[in-house]
Amino acid sequence: MGRLILVPTPVGNLEDITLRALEVLKSADCILAEDTRRTGILLRHYGIKNRIITYHQHNEHKKVDTITAMITGGMTLALVTDAGTPSVSDPGFLLVRACIQKNIDVETLPGATAFIPALVNSGIPGDRFCFEGFLPHKKGRKKRIAQLQNETRTMVFYESPFRIVKLLEELADVMGPERQASVSRELTKIHEETARGSLDDLLKYFGKSDVKGEIVLVVAGKDK
Repeated sequence: MGRLILVPTPVGNLEDITLRALEVLKSADCILAEDTRRTGILLRHYGIKNRIITYHQHNEHKKVDTITAMITGGMTLALVTDAGTPSVSDPGFLLVRACIQKNIDVETLPGATAFIPALVNSGIPGDRFCFEGFLPHKKGRKKRIAQLQNETRTMVFYESPFRIVKLLEELADVMGPERQASVSRELTKIHEETARGSLDDLLKYFGKSDVKGEIVLVVAGKDK
């Protein structure tokens, strides 16, 4: 029987990948990728030639059985997403669960993820935090934000640049405009930026600009 190996890939700078991850991408029988074009850029950068199969949120339910059959048949497969660690707000969980249920070995390499640099850069306590990822766009969004009103741990969110102003407004309404927060965007890239201040400060700052890049929002917990 083969195994499944989850391989973190750079969130921006292509140099942010481990030697071990590169070796797995070279030696695996096949690579499962969220976007073959994005993964292709990474592989070409390091001169890696390997077979790539698409595995993303729109086909993961259909492909789980096929992929686990490939592994039980003896293949070692590497799973990557567009950026960061698979199954952290990206496809991966369903396949990992299926492999565990079938007693297939699963290995996850340490490596790139966006929220750790953003949390550390924020200057907000990181000894205890909760990762919220992407909030629901519609149903359940207000309820979830209301539930976080009294959260004392630091909170970490992922958000689209198109919705970051809306999220800052919603959090300020519930948690108060003076709650301290930090917004990191374009992490590890040329135009990397971290803006810090109150929710109101950040709302004024990003409300005046055309926000671009992937966003990590860190919000201080409620004072005890």
